[in-house]
Amino acid sequence: MVRLETKTPSSNFIKNIVAEDLASGRTKEVVTRFPPEPNGYLHIGHAKSICLNFELADEFKGRTNLRFDDTNPVKEDVEYVESIKKDVEWLGFEWDGLFFASDYFGEMYARAERLIRKGLAYVDDQTAEQIRESRGTLTAPGQESPFRGRSVEENLDLFGRMKEGEFADGTKVLRAKIDMGSPNINMRDPVIYRVVHAHHHNTGNEWCIYPMYAFAHPLEDAIEGVTHSICTLEFEDQRPFYDWVVRECEMPWTPRQYEFARLNLTNTVMSKRKLKQLVDEKAVDGWDDPRMPTISGLRRKGYTPEAIRAFCREIGVAKSYGVVDERMLEHFIREDLKLKALRTMAVLQPLKVVITNYPEGQVEWLDAENNSENPEMGHRQIPFSREIYIERDDYMDNPPPKYFRLFPGNEVRLKHAYFIKCEEVVRDADGNAIELRCTYDPETKSGSGFTGRKVKGTIHWVEASNAVPSQFRLYEPLITDDVEEEGQSFLDHLNPNSLETLNGFVEKGLLSSEGGDKYQFFRHGYFNVDPKDTTPERLVFNRIVSLKSSFEV
Repeated sequence: MVRLETKTPSSNFIKNIVAEDLASGRTKEVVTRFPPEPNGYLHIGHAKSICLNFELADEFKGRTNLRFDDTNPVKEDVEYVESIKKDVEWLGFEWDGLFFASDYFGEMYARAERLIRKGLAYVDDQTAEQIRESRGTLTAPGQESPFRGRSVEENLDLFGRMKEGEFADGTKVLRAKIDMGSPNINMRDPVIYRVVHAHHHNTGNEWCIYPMYAFAHPLEDAIEGVTHSICTLEFEDQRPFYDWVVRECEMPWTPRQYEFARLNLTNTVMSKRKLKQLVDEKAVDGWDDPRMPTISGLRRKGYTPEAIRAFCREIGVAKSYGVVDERMLEHFIREDLKLKALRTMAVLQPLKVVITNYPEGQVEWLDAENNSENPEMGHRQIPFSREIYIERDDYMDNPPPKYFRLFPGNEVRLKHAYFIKCEEVVRDADGNAIELRCTYDPETKSGSGFTGRKVKGTIHWVEASNAVPSQFRLYEPLITDDVEEEGQSFLDHLNPNSLETLNGFVEKGLLSSEGGDKYQFFRHGYFNVDPKDTTPERLVFNRIVSLKSSFEV
């Protein structure tokens, strides 16, 4: 179990239950598990569950298993298995055991046979639609299947023939025999096995019947000796069936299930089905698109595991549903990077400036601090010459009041450099400014102690002859409104402005940047070097987050 450098999570109701179980002797050792289905990539909601399970066991010196609930071969893939393992490791956790539901298919089959022998399971020939229609409603009881009275011998024979592949998909299922009149619909003879002739990523073609998740999951927990099976609130109504399976299958160990509220973020799609649809329909650049709330997408965007873990601790573990403001997640990445990231300059929408009284051909190297809040990061040397680039919106022909950047006749400070004054504007045929002619005052060099006069505006810049051409990607929420109206798909609510791509320049010192390097660009925010699209010929930067937010934790 990995020991994290971060603070111990605050108390919550699950943590209190664990402490009480240890104190009472009901539990000798805490064993938790993170049990994803390998049918997609993990998202930020899964990160909350990962942190909860691993950190809970870690705090009480217990164990956590990573277990893949691979009971549906049609939707599962080795790609998803490997991506999940990578995400868990990247978040900073080590599992004690690596298991698959498919490891236990033989035992699950034997336990299903035990239910049949006890008269607690039967083979049903009804279609999925017929079974669904006969389950009843919240106010009306279900109707018993005409095949519910089959003998033990007949059920064992049919179930065995299902296993041998005699029947086509959808023609037969094995159902638990519980109570079609139960007020809990989950107890109305749920399906526990179905026929699926499909290749399985782990077992190949060994099996053509597969257990349903609701049947397999409690058995897996019991086999592994899980003490606290932690899941989200939508499984609360399934807990009676969870307990029924463990009891009636006569498992030697009885795990306990506890439910907590899943993470919901504003302006964020948290459905794996919808995320997969975005990928399949090429609305995004794969599962790791920086607009996706997947862990791989957040990693590519530039989020750090430390920020995500801190966020998950702060939102806590509750029993009731709630929605967390996405700005809270952004707050934690700012907090994590503010003392780590090199503070440098980048021009995203360049406007050329020629300093007419600066010597032609001369390049001067100026001193610049790397992080004003962290002196230990030291200083760097940046070039300065007659020609530089500034941001296009740092100049206006006719500025409004309290605009302190460049306009005709105004003087500003170039960060780490000199005062410059706008003397002349070169325009294109449409009258747009394409170049500024300015003068500089050599007495105003940054760090020289000059006190002769003050200017109100400071702007950033990049020296032209050493500037590194770069692409910048700015992101907004991918979905404007995740409410599907009649006749519409959630894809109809895609934000057409979720990605803005700009081409500009960065300082020469960033030329050796590698994928995953992070910087704070003056005034623009925190950026990450894209590990997928950056090449030796072109740097690509993803904006992680802007510099400021009104959100307070």
